[in-house]
Amino acid sequence: MMQMQGKRRRYFQTGLVCALSLMLLVTGCQNTKKLDPQNPVTLTIWHNFGAQMKATMDVMVDEFNATVGAEEGIVLNVTSISSSADLHNKLTMAANDEPGAPELPNLSTAYPKTALILAKKDLLVDIGTLLTKEELSAYVPQFVEEGRADGKLLVFPFAKSTEVLFVNKTLFDRFAKEIGASLADLETFEGILETAEKYYRWTDDQTAHIKNDGKIFYVPDSLFNLAQVGYKQLGEDFIKDGTLNLSSPVFSRIWDSYYPPAVRGQVAIFNGYGSDLAKTGDVVCSTGSTAGVLFFSPIITYEDNTTEPVEYAILPYPVFEGGKKIAMQRGSGLCVMKSTPEKEYAAGIFLKWFTAVEQNLRFVSSTGYLPVTQQAFGQVMDKEIETLTDDRIAALLTTAIQMHQDYDFYRAPLVDGLDEMQKVFEERLKGVATLSKEEYKKRIADQDSDRVFEGVSTGVSEGFINDLSMSR
Repeated sequence: MMQMQGKRRRYFQTGLVCALSLMLLVTGCQNTKKLDPQNPVTLTIWHNFGAQMKATMDVMVDEFNATVGAEEGIVLNVTSISSSADLHNKLTMAANDEPGAPELPNLSTAYPKTALILAKKDLLVDIGTLLTKEELSAYVPQFVEEGRADGKLLVFPFAKSTEVLFVNKTLFDRFAKEIGASLADLETFEGILETAEKYYRWTDDQTAHIKNDGKIFYVPDSLFNLAQVGYKQLGEDFIKDGTLNLSSPVFSRIWDSYYPPAVRGQVAIFNGYGSDLAKTGDVVCSTGSTAGVLFFSPIITYEDNTTEPVEYAILPYPVFEGGKKIAMQRGSGLCVMKSTPEKEYAAGIFLKWFTAVEQNLRFVSSTGYLPVTQQAFGQVMDKEIETLTDDRIAALLTTAIQMHQDYDFYRAPLVDGLDEMQKVFEERLKGVATLSKEEYKKRIADQDSDRVFEGVSTGVSEGFINDLSMSR
């Protein structure tokens, strides 16, 4: 009798386990389908693509909603378009729950420094949980790694960029034909500066009745990036132990690539972007983000209001002589805020759709950003280039393919106070260059230029280094 009861008990336990397993299996199957097209979830998104890029984003959001979104039960709603700086401030305010702060969206473009602030408040989803390892392996590894912190993928790559050299080929060819220069001279920073000196003299000679009125040839959009990448190309780090490494011999090469030609009027001292000066023909070339390509106007307007159509050459980022081919890796990514399992799952679907080859190439071919998957950088992008009607974008993507093959990419370190560090460095470097240039222009009229330069520049570099060191 006891044996019979024992068997019954075991049969009951076994049946209970089977029943529970079946329930879990059924429940699990139901949970894999987290969305209902008849009752769609709404995802809000903030992004920083204004001006010419807004139209592209609008079209793609509408397309997602009409296709995959409608099939899966997802509605994407753009609720804020701001500059990167404003977006950072809004996200930071919301993360800190400051008075008047807006409610966080479900997705937002953000840089890693912003993502870290959100992550410390436990507000971000580990995007690595929304994609399989196989899916993630399709993306450019450097782009993915930039978004990782503490073992989690906090920022998903979708709009990466690097820096290149933009050249007004129309102006350059006109000058080069007379003095024998070539685009190959612009492969190094030293070559750019030598060419800038020749261009200054050539333009000065155009007005024989006016002395020392030569024109500017080059401008870097970011002196801080020039320093960071220059150091890396030459085997050192510009930022070391959280501070600027100004004691390195490499700094003298960075200094010489900007201060002397800026004082002599060959390189611009400017607080805007090179594309602004390019619109009026005030510079021939500039280094800046690939994402700025659309701001280089195909028609330039000179000071006397005459206009001229121009052609641009877009070349790989210059390298300091003896250095390695290294360029800046830039661009924001997408963060997913913690919310509900359904919304987080839906966000993953959008990320995969937006960065799939077809959509990704459509986005980059109209914005100047780089593809984020390995496949898109291959033959697929070659075919896409052939269909482009905008010569600027075609030239850019051709150069991007070349750099993807030949260059390593540098990511700025995530250190406290990086933005302030950059601001102080650039403001003070431009400040001392401006003061020296003003003094140089006063004396140059009736004195030897080399002697004048020596007089105005003596001790400036040392003073600049000491000044920055004191301010740390």
